[in-house]
Amino acid sequence: MIEVEGREEQPPNRSTTSMNTTTKILLLVANSIFLGLGTSGGPLVMRLYFIHGGKRIWLSSFLETAGFPVMLIPLSISYTYQRLCKTNTNSINPKLVSMKLPLFVASAIVGILTGLDDYLYAYGVSLLPVSTFSLIQASHLSFTAVFAFLLVKQKFTAYSVNSIVLLTIAAVVLALRSSADRPHGESTGKYIVGFLMIVAAAALYGFVLPLVELVYKKTEQRLTYSLIMEIQFVMCFFATFFCIIGMIINNDFKVIAREARDYELGETRYYYVLVWSAMMWQFFFLGAIGVIFCASSLLSGIIIAVFLPVTEVLAVILYKENFEAEKGVALVLSLWGFVSYFYGEIKQERKRNKNRRLNTEPAQCPSIIP
Repeated sequence: MIEVEGREEQPPNRSTTSMNTTTKILLLVANSIFLGLGTSGGPLVMRLYFIHGGKRIWLSSFLETAGFPVMLIPLSISYTYQRLCKTNTNSINPKLVSMKLPLFVASAIVGILTGLDDYLYAYGVSLLPVSTFSLIQASHLSFTAVFAFLLVKQKFTAYSVNSIVLLTIAAVVLALRSSADRPHGESTGKYIVGFLMIVAAAALYGFVLPLVELVYKKTEQRLTYSLIMEIQFVMCFFATFFCIIGMIINNDFKVIAREARDYELGETRYYYVLVWSAMMWQFFFLGAIGVIFCASSLLSGIIIAVFLPVTEVLAVILYKENFEAEKGVALVLSLWGFVSYFYGEIKQERKRNKNRRLNTEPAQCPSIIP
């Protein structure tokens, strides 16, 4: 199992004993892919909405979690599979909903915080180009590291610290050219507001990731991937509900049809953009909590950070943004940081495996023959 050094051993009834190493690594890889897709695809599609005439910030916030009903498909498959296994083994009937009330309440609170973060992020994206808000968003890794230390007592290896430093330097390098990408005709005041909104969103999500990990640690239930999907479902439901209230207050529902007719890419493509935005962000959230389940909130933060330069490259290709030498340097630094983290994890895993083998070897009785 890939873990960050210093994570507390989980009790026997937790996920570490109910899932073998190979399965957990496969889940980690799958969720890392989901997280990468969402990290790059989500902001690009959201920015596409604003570039071509979209103006509804609460609607964009809503779309970040509105794809949560898709979770019913894997949840149904998981429940059906457990029912079949029960039939074959005569074990206890699986519950349709396994989440208990304390975990539901905790997930709801995290969901409301996520809804607020959605709004802050969408507000910033509406005012800043991809190359600018992506580099600012990279600062969330530092916030994640601090809150992970405070909330879940995360310990760092030299390799993870090196990774954080490299990714932070990459963000600073990108910041050197951020002013050149300011949207034409945008006032300084709006630019500053957008900047502050993205920083606030980065800080809040840097708090949310370790908070989710803390919920995992404190729950009295046995963690399974099905339960993780239930947590994701509840979180996204309350985040979406939070944004729906904002849409109602802002009268967004009344103007969607008119905005679709006036959209520069056409009415049909307007709705395509909305649907793809919801799907990409669902990949993001599912991947984020999946990586936390399989590894740690810090690794989730690092994967998000390392894909931000990828977003930069895609923005250059799709939106014809400038790609200066500084962005190339930042991309190299980010990839270096990612490799550093995983190299450290591989070394730590080998060390843990060696210690486990030594602890399980039978003790040799001393000879009584001189």
